[in-house]
Amino acid sequence: MAVKRFIYSVFVAFWSSVATILILAALSSEDKKPAPQKSRVISARELASHKTAGDCWMAIEGKVYNFTSYIPNHPAPPSVITEWCGKEATEAFNTKGYGRPHSPSAKAMLPEYLVGNLAAD
Repeated sequence: MAVKRFIYSVFVAFWSSVATILILAALSSEDKKPAPQKSRVISARELASHKTAGDCWMAIEGKVYNFTSYIPNHPAPPSVITEWCGKEATEAFNTKGYGRPHSPSAKAMLPEYLVGNLAAD
């Protein structure tokens, strides 16, 4: 009889621990969600001031991205991307300069580099 109680206690303790771990994991992942930020508006003049490989911003579909840290990781030579630093680059991004669009994974990376919205002229 004592053995059955012990096994039952271990069983309950194990599943209670599993439930606690799952609840804590769910709660901690909610804490890691970024707080909503106000969108920064960037003028064409400010965009143009970030025109070098060491400080490379570009606008794509009305959003401004800082690609400075991405340039060394870009699969094509740096000159392909640095040519567009400080500029509106929607057409270049959508066609890669020769009619082929960037991959869905490239588009999914954009939010990581987002700085703000390009001001309307």
